[in-house]
Parts: sequence; C-alpha cells; structure tokens
Amino acid sequence: MRASLIQTAVDEGEPVGSRRRRMAALVREQSGADLVVLPELWTTGAFAYEEFGAEAEPLEGPTYEAMAAAARDAGVWLHAGSIPERDPEGPLYNTSLVFSPSGELAAAYRKIHRFGFDKGEAVLMGAGHDLVTVRLPGTTLGVATCYDLRFPELFRSLVDAGAETLVIPAGWPERRRAHWTLLARARAVENQAFVLACGTAGTHAGVPQAGHSIVVDPWGEVLAEAGSGEEVLTVDLDPAKVAATRAQFPALKDRVLGLEPPRHRG
Repeated sequence: MRASLIQTAVDEGEPVGSRRRRMAALVREQSGADLVVLPELWTTGAFAYEEFGAEAEPLEGPTYEAMAAAARDAGVWLHAGSIPERDPEGPLYNTSLVFSPSGELAAAYRKIHRFGFDKGEAVLMGAGHDLVTVRLPGTTLGVATCYDLRFPELFRSLVDAGAETLVIPAGWPERRRAHWTLLARARAVENQAFVLACGTAGTHAGVPQAGHSIVVDPWGEVLAEAGSGEEVLTVDLDPAKVAATRAQFPALKDRVLGLEPPRHRG
C-alpha cells in the first residue's frame, strides 16, 4: 500500500477557496498512491480560532465537493483532513472526511478530544462521541485527530474495533514537536499498528507549526518523516506486517484491563 501525506502550510494571505483548489490539485498529483492524507483544519489553520465560525461549512459543503472530486479523479482513498463543520441543528465540530476512490464519503469523524483547556477549540466546538473505522483493501483505518493522540484509550478502542492503520491529521505546534514524534511511536508500539500522522507547516495565527509528518510501523520504527516545510511524504507499507507483528509478539492477547466493548460506528 502506498500512502502519501500532504504536509501543507496555511498562509493567512491565501484565500480559503484558493487553498482548497491547491490542495485538490495536490491530491490529483498522487494518482499512483492508494491512500492520501491531509492535515487537520487546513482550510482555516488549527489555531485560527476567530476564523472557525466564519469559515465553517456544512458537511457536504465546498470542501466536501472539492475533495470528493479530487479523490475520484486520482482514484485514491482520501483522508481529507478535517474541516470546521457547521451542524444546522447544533454546534461547530472539527470533522474529518474520508472518501473512497469513487468519490463517495466513506466516513466522517467528529473529533472527540478538543484542545484548548476551556478556551479555543474546547469552547468553540462540540465534542464527537463515536469511534470511526474505515475498511480499505488490505487494512482497516482507525480515524483520530491531533489532540486525540494524547489519549491512548481511544486508540486501543479503535484497535478493538479492528483498526490496523491509525491515521491522525493534525495542526501540532512546533513547541511540542518532541511529544508529536514520541506519541506517534508510542501509539504504534502499544497497538502494534501502522501510524500515519500528517501535520501542518508554516505559522498559523501566530503559532509555528511542527511539520514533521511521520509514518511509523507496528514495531515503532520510523519509516519516513518530513521536514518542517511544505512537503509530500510518500511511503510504501506492507499491511501484512500488522498481523505478523501481533503473531510474533502477541502482547495484545495478554491484556487484562479495559476490555469492555466500545461504542463503535464504522
């Protein structure tokens, strides 16, 4: 399986519509890949809190339409990062969209853990509640977003629901980049799963971004890591390595705690 992570910057001088077209073009350029992943809140910037309301869109809004068309044209599975979703009957959500190679919506995930400590995203957006997995040929994706990375119980629940590849779009700040790499590797090791973590570059609303999108295998080995600027990180994965790792070192079978069935939608 070939995966391409598109690490982009959110330039405040670039109109959202222009960035949407640019990202769609970048997706189309990955036509040889099986899976393409975009970062979190790339339409606005993850720290541009004042833009969330103005740029929020319905689930099937302009980003949905542009990404569905790009996935279809490229013939790829597309995790289109996340958007500020405006629910007509509720609050805003930080919502990830996953499209099939035919351009159909395969899944939508509302971020469960909101960042901000009683400000920013934590008060401007509602919290999701459902686990989301997506079955691809050869692997099952477990979907999470940015701050979710700090909560291992979410990922263990995704693995219990069948996830073998954990996909995490993010807008992670540079000042905590060491945590980004450490946590991505930890989630891979403890769940014996691939981790594809796609971050952003540049500076968003005055907050320098970490970049360094990363792909980690089920043993915790870093297969590829981006730098700090805009970049497309492409890596070939062997999905069979998950089952082989879990058979060779069957630690997941020795679990004792936390075995209650999770609430799951997939």
